[in-house]
Amino acid sequence: MASKKYTWILGLLGLVQTATFAQKNDANADWWKDSSKVSTSNMPQHNEFINNQYPYPPKPRNMWELGGAVGPSFIFGDVKSKVGIGGGLSLRKALGHVVSLRFGYFGQLDKGEPSAYGTSIGQVPYKTQTHMGSLDVIFSLNALSHYRGNPKVDWYVLAGYDLVASRTKFQYPGGGQSDGYALFYGQNGSANTQSGLITTFGGAEVNGRHAWALMHGASFGTGVAFKVSDKFNIGIEQRFTVPLTGYDYLDAYKGGNANDVWSLTSIRFNYALGNSARRVAPLWWINPNNFIYNELNAPKHMKIPTPVLPDADGDGVTDQFDQEPNTPAGAPVDSHGVAKDTDGDGVPDYKDKELLTPQKCFPVNADGVGNCPEPECCKELRDKLANYKPANECAITDLPSIKFKSGTVKLTKDATALLASVAEKLNANPTCKVKLVGYGASDKRAQQLSWDRVNAVRNYLIEKQGISESRLIFTYGQEGDNNTVDLQGTTEEGPNTVPAPHPNLKRTK
Repeated sequence: MASKKYTWILGLLGLVQTATFAQKNDANADWWKDSSKVSTSNMPQHNEFINNQYPYPPKPRNMWELGGAVGPSFIFGDVKSKVGIGGGLSLRKALGHVVSLRFGYFGQLDKGEPSAYGTSIGQVPYKTQTHMGSLDVIFSLNALSHYRGNPKVDWYVLAGYDLVASRTKFQYPGGGQSDGYALFYGQNGSANTQSGLITTFGGAEVNGRHAWALMHGASFGTGVAFKVSDKFNIGIEQRFTVPLTGYDYLDAYKGGNANDVWSLTSIRFNYALGNSARRVAPLWWINPNNFIYNELNAPKHMKIPTPVLPDADGDGVTDQFDQEPNTPAGAPVDSHGVAKDTDGDGVPDYKDKELLTPQKCFPVNADGVGNCPEPECCKELRDKLANYKPANECAITDLPSIKFKSGTVKLTKDATALLASVAEKLNANPTCKVKLVGYGASDKRAQQLSWDRVNAVRNYLIEKQGISESRLIFTYGQEGDNNTVDLQGTTEEGPNTVPAPHPNLKRTK
């Protein structure tokens, strides 16, 4: 029976594997930088990871998988089983890249006929209808790999819990069902058949029980799924379900100590649910090592410091290429780190006091100076340069005039601001002096007011701006605007101060 049981699967395997090997091996891992694929609760970890404050990326949102299954079913029990039909619907969700949960419904229509020996010991043909609500834990065996990208095949094992409702009919002369079978209530000489059940329900109560038996079940199995596209895969699964507390009447016959077992061999058609713009594929189809190996191959996230190669003498040529590793700081060097010697006289340029010594003047002394006699013209020029004295000139040509209010000697705020700018120019031109020119010559009072105003400007520059008295030339009583003191840049000599012409007429305000 086993050979017939699996023969129908072989053709499907060949077709699915052909589609599988035609796929591209996808090692992409760019999901780590897409915040739209990260849940709100994982955003703090995502932000820390993006800013290199935490080494692990958050788990991305991934799709659910809707699956449908159909295939031959059997009951392994005391009575020889025949091929039945089973199927189911399921929803699977990844907890990680290896472990996932699957919620499902499975149903089976099974039947069996006893062998000649079975008939001789009282076995009869049976039909069993079963409904199961299941929660399976699935372990994907090949999601992780160090040698390829995302898996194209998902090999897995499963184990889980089932809440099972089952009803058995057996062939009985005069059976009350339309097919000539009778509902199993524990007749046919059987003992009380409620052992191992949660309860019974449905139909009449006979022999202390009803037709439908409700029980706990444990499932286990294995399977393989072949990826056809990013969202669709086809698989084959073998699933067994065992009554947890012991029940041996699925085939309407109890024999020995072994419990009856449900078997479903199914083709699975699975489809991933969700928007690929906001969710990645189910995690068992993603190799988490993709991120690591992509970063090693072409870093996009790692902070890689700029290489710093040693250059002990700081000449711009790294030590591994520097043929003169102790060149003095600032010395010009060639591409090999050797100090330049422009005229080839054996004295490097940073020591050479005669950079372009003619070869006819070789050899040179320790300063790189040749042994040729100095031409007369050079001696004459050197003497002229030694005795040269530049003409006295002052570059300050745009000094302002200081205005006073009529009859006062007090500097206004505008006046002090102008004098501050004058002081800056004097500090920037240390060879210059400033001539202070006051006006007013018509009478004694006008002369003294002119002196007072020049003296106010002079004192402010000395006391407030720190200008040396020796750089100020005092001039007053000139013909002009009585309320003005002019400032003129100069290099000429002159008095730094003069006595007041009429002290008894001095003003302080």
